[in-house]
Amino acid sequence: MSNKLFIGSLAWATNDQSLMSHFAAIGEVVSARVVTEKMTGRSRGFGFVEYKSEADAATAIEKLNGSELDGRNITVQESRPEAPRNN
Repeated sequence: MSNKLFIGSLAWATNDQSLMSHFAAIGEVVSARVVTEKMTGRSRGFGFVEYKSEADAATAIEKLNGSELDGRNITVQESRPEAPRNN
């Protein structure tokens, strides 16, 4: 189990701070980041949250998957490493 989580189905209005606040109820959050488009700065609708402990990350998946954040039901799952790109 990783301590880094993938968060999907985020509302366009969700920012790093609201993501951090939502997940801090479970345990100590090291970082929370909403991924944005480079050119426009607009949210891409997903982000990542990293907990200090793997146990807190597992609890967050169990308790926050399907929870509501900024009017949307979010998905919470373990983050997988990005596949290498063939450029």
